[in-house]
Amino acid sequence: MELQDARVLVTGGAGLVGSELARQLAPDNDVVVADDLSNGLRETVPEGVEFRQADLLDPADVAEVITEELDIVFHLAAANKYVNAEDTRGQFEANGELTMNVLERMDEVGVDRIAFTSSSTVYGEAPRPTPEDYAPLEPISVYGAAKLSEEALLSVYAHSHGFRVWNFRFANVVGPRFGAGVVPDFVEKLADDPETLTILGNGRQEKSYMHVEDCVAAMRHVVERADDAVNTYNLGSRTTTSVTRIADIVADEMGLDPDYEYTGGDRGWTGDVPKMRLSVEKLAALGFEPPGSSDEAVRRAARELVARVDRRDDLHPDRV
Repeated sequence: MELQDARVLVTGGAGLVGSELARQLAPDNDVVVADDLSNGLRETVPEGVEFRQADLLDPADVAEVITEELDIVFHLAAANKYVNAEDTRGQFEANGELTMNVLERMDEVGVDRIAFTSSSTVYGEAPRPTPEDYAPLEPISVYGAAKLSEEALLSVYAHSHGFRVWNFRFANVVGPRFGAGVVPDFVEKLADDPETLTILGNGRQEKSYMHVEDCVAAMRHVVERADDAVNTYNLGSRTTTSVTRIADIVADEMGLDPDYEYTGGDRGWTGDVPKMRLSVEKLAALGFEPPGSSDEAVRRAARELVARVDRRDDLHPDRV
């Protein structure tokens, strides 16, 4: 699908990825952002982009933002895995309901193209690098289970309702926003205490990181070139970075030399996948080579966050 002169809805468009997506699409398209602002920030929505505060769990709000004039929906809105960490049932049910609301309304008004932000967590603890066709998919967190169930719903609408679907399984996406995630967490902690940094787990957890600008560029590339009924792509880098290495990078960018204290164990929290690297061969075969390394993405994000460290009044968990 050509993303040119299209009417585009970005749900969750006030979050890290959503706001960057709106920024990149806005020059050539008519972009609408819908967000309930429970995790996103209104001020990050680019100027010139139409904003509507909407709760996608409310059918009336869904009907207001999804109309027949749309050409495509980028569905990024989600019950955030950090905000709702203690309410796993609520998180699972909310994600499924809001996605079902979006799909039902799209079908009602004849909008049949949707791009969905899934997650590497659908794979669980899989061999690395993990390709898109790896099976069986065995997530170990409720967040991963919710994303996988939403992919299943999208598959139904692709095969039984004539939709075209793009699923994006993200690695760890980083960028210039305070909120959830290890990079902003370390910047915030070291700003508060430059001498000591507490690291969850043993620090040897090792994952792939991708800068948000590169992530969105990859999304746009895939939507414009992949045209199967269901198009599932991993988005990440070819390399990984350990948690301790992230601490080193953040400390270096802040000009600090803190002592590290580890909480112990091979993972940071229940449901954490300690080792993750996605195969990006399918993405590369479509003509998009992920730029830079995981370390470079982390350093770039850390530098951006350090530059904003005195503006921590905007701390807020991001949705992607």
